[in-house]
Amino acid sequence: MTSIHTDALIIGAGASGLFCAFETAAFGKSVLVIDHANKAGKKILMSGGGRCNFINQDIQPRHFISQNPHFVKSALSGYGYDDFMMLIDKHRISYHHKGHGQLFCDGSSKDILNMLLDECQQAGVQIELNTQVHRIDAMDEGFCVYVSQHNNPKTIIAQHLVIATGGLSIPTMGASGFGYQVATQFGHQIVPTCASLVPLTFTDQTGDMIKSLSGISLDVIAFNDKISFELPMLLTHRGLSGPAILQLSNYWQLGEPIFINLLPSLDIARHLLDKKRTQPKALIRTLLAPFFAKKLLIALESHFWATIKDIEIANIKDDKLIQLGNTLNTWQIKPSGTEGYRVAEVTRGGVDTKDVSGKTMESRLKPNLYFIGEVLDVTGWLGGYNFAWAWASGHACAQSIGTRW
Repeated sequence: MTSIHTDALIIGAGASGLFCAFETAAFGKSVLVIDHANKAGKKILMSGGGRCNFINQDIQPRHFISQNPHFVKSALSGYGYDDFMMLIDKHRISYHHKGHGQLFCDGSSKDILNMLLDECQQAGVQIELNTQVHRIDAMDEGFCVYVSQHNNPKTIIAQHLVIATGGLSIPTMGASGFGYQVATQFGHQIVPTCASLVPLTFTDQTGDMIKSLSGISLDVIAFNDKISFELPMLLTHRGLSGPAILQLSNYWQLGEPIFINLLPSLDIARHLLDKKRTQPKALIRTLLAPFFAKKLLIALESHFWATIKDIEIANIKDDKLIQLGNTLNTWQIKPSGTEGYRVAEVTRGGVDTKDVSGKTMESRLKPNLYFIGEVLDVTGWLGGYNFAWAWASGHACAQSIGTRW
């Protein structure tokens, strides 16, 4: 059986794994990256609609969710926006800004993947794909990893082992729970996982109404008792999506309601009461027509004020108008679920950070074992934050391995 020796073995050829690889190799360490997929960086290629939202200008700990909200602070302070943009400029990648601090490639996500692969090549990183991991044994100083490539078995002896396998989202891209299995093998706890940054689904009458409006987008405030997001919402044939909903899904649990302000720019109750005095013969749909698409307005009318739709506003009691206005500004609905890992951008939960160093990403239970990227219980907001975590956690890990003898 063939045996390979390396200073650092990184399992996972995604964003965090590739980044960590060339930064580790820059210290003169031998680095091998393996992945069961046939291509490196598959999720990178599909991110941002193919243009890769690779970073955000404003990266703060509050943009990340974890049972330990302080865990991300050290890594984020060690490698941030300015650091990564130096790499972007070095490779002359053209990009553009979008709202909320987001940066996207002008070309395609391939620019980011090629940048990472070029850096790996220049640093002497070896990347082996189509590689299956069968067993990991701990040694006195390092690890023995049993793998096969095209049915050819071999062993990899590594002083340092880095788990960069990502989460469970988008299984068609090769996502699996392998990283959690490794963590459990060495005594780590797993914070329960679920699909996140994911569209919400509905099975009731509300769901039927939403399906009939598939394709309509509007600016809303989506909120619950934890947080609110003022962003676009998209109605689909499966439920609700768009940035507002994807963001809120990070903070939603099954069984909880969410709230939608369908018209953030207007106090609808106050508007209707004012129009009752100035346009007493008007119908509610006439007064709200300037603010909603016609198809949406008709559906809202049928759903919320069908019994008074043909009554002049002067003949509708103030209490009824106030109730309607508050309903439209604070629409309470209860999702039946999400579209799941199939389309989720990230996995919420993961390796519990209580037994991982926030400075080095090293396991506190097993020396020389590291966890980086999405496999950890760290979930970023929509908008480039999960890539920011990949870069920051990969950098912290590389600094730890690279500076050791």
